[in-house]
Amino acid sequence: MSTAEQAKVDPLPRATMGGDTQSRWEQLALALFIIVPFAAIVAAVPVAWGGWLGWSDVAITFVMYGLTLHGVTVGFHRLFTHKSFKPNRAVKIVLAILGSMAIEGPVVRWVADHRKHHKFSDRDGDPHSPWRYGNTLRGLTKGFVWAHVGWLFDPEQTPQHKYAPDLMKDRDLVRISRTFWLWVLLSLFLPPLLGGLVTWSWQGALTAFFWGTIVRIGLIHHVTWSINSICHTLGERPFTSRDFSGNVWWLAIPSGGESWHNLHHADPTSARHGVKRWQFDTSARIIWILEKLGWVRDVRWPTPERIAAKSAGAAAKSVGTAA
Repeated sequence: MSTAEQAKVDPLPRATMGGDTQSRWEQLALALFIIVPFAAIVAAVPVAWGGWLGWSDVAITFVMYGLTLHGVTVGFHRLFTHKSFKPNRAVKIVLAILGSMAIEGPVVRWVADHRKHHKFSDRDGDPHSPWRYGNTLRGLTKGFVWAHVGWLFDPEQTPQHKYAPDLMKDRDLVRISRTFWLWVLLSLFLPPLLGGLVTWSWQGALTAFFWGTIVRIGLIHHVTWSINSICHTLGERPFTSRDFSGNVWWLAIPSGGESWHNLHHADPTSARHGVKRWQFDTSARIIWILEKLGWVRDVRWPTPERIAAKSAGAAAKSVGTAA
């Protein structure tokens, strides 16, 4: 079947924003969204020291960070990628919009990339493994940079129709993915609008833009990318997985619980990644609240039996018994 004939039969793959090959304009835009927020993070301390940080800036940044971060962790990741729970339509749409406002790409493309990552985790075919260039110091250094940010500029994108066909049949998600530019603009200009209204001043709008937009986007991006780079290089591995995923405790709070990464790769559909009492997982807590409100159902909570079966000790004991 030709491409034109396929498009008539199934037009949805053409409806999502971003194709299977990254254009030069997309790479340029991506570079700007990486360089500018990073520069803002570097400048954050002297800017704050100079008095350009008020309580309204702190509040706006904190709220925007929490909303957009959990749009990715609860929405893009645990819901749309791994189907850890079933939401009502309103929750689905809100999570897709909030995740898009993190400016990490359209929802369909994000999910396709992450599903491919799980299929080939830390092996040939993984879009962002830090072990891509081997396990020597030089290879790991190069691979770490690739896993953190380099892979984003790979011209060959993950085929969305292959890795996210279910999302491409969901007209709500296709529409949100196509209008990604709109959610980017909302993410960029909502903080200065709020800052201006709260302080009733241009200075309040400018400082809110600096902290609530630029710094916040930079922090979310680098925390998310750290799951790809740091959590696949360092950390404890109490559970059995097919890769090098590890638990990095100091990233747990800023990542919304995503850095309990070893359990996630051992049991990808689990709605909770931090399975011990002291392992903070705000994303799981949000899912729990939504379940109590009756807005989500069929949540895949980890059971003690399943956790025990996934533990590295249990797996080693099973291998020894079999031997």
